[in-house]
Amino acid sequence: MAVYTASACVLPRSEDQAVRTFVLMREETDRQVVSAAASAGMHGVLVVAVPQAAPGFDQPRIAYLRRPSEVSYYANHVWADSPSRMVMPLLIRSLETSGLWRAVVPMPSGIRGDYQLDLSGLVVQQEFLQQPSRSRVQVRVQLVEVKAQRVLGARNFEALEPAPADDAYGGVLAADRAVATVLATMNEWIASCLRGPTGESC
Repeated sequence: MAVYTASACVLPRSEDQAVRTFVLMREETDRQVVSAAASAGMHGVLVVAVPQAAPGFDQPRIAYLRRPSEVSYYANHVWADSPSRMVMPLLIRSLETSGLWRAVVPMPSGIRGDYQLDLSGLVVQQEFLQQPSRSRVQVRVQLVEVKAQRVLGARNFEALEPAPADDAYGGVLAADRAVATVLATMNEWIASCLRGPTGESC
């Protein structure tokens, strides 16, 4: 089995080095979000904006860090699309299966929902700051009640998962788990926001 190191993968690509393309996949978690009341979809329609990437992460190149604050990219390993675009369908499916909503509608859309979810500052990166390497996913989320134009809550989410191997593929697998953790935690937080001002996380 070939082992790819971070230093090797950033060398200029030669003719005999094939580019490998990866997608983010949704992993199932054992975390359950909603109560019986929430499972009736009592909160109406949620409109979801396309996640906005943090600077340096709005492209298909797979990012990694070998030292803090210095972003590098694999030369021969890339995402099939930008992480923000790949996260969008995973986000929609996670929200739909939470049971909180009558419908979840991705933007752009002419539908005026009851609530809107905005995500910004999305980061997906592999970090070689310790062994084994780890993949980090972080994003800031804001939930707005549309009719009242009221922000119900805003919060930063982050997950850090160890990679099964210190190469690009190991980082991708860890990123899948980190995305799943962030989405599950996000649904729990949204549920608490919808319960009103007593929700501890809002």
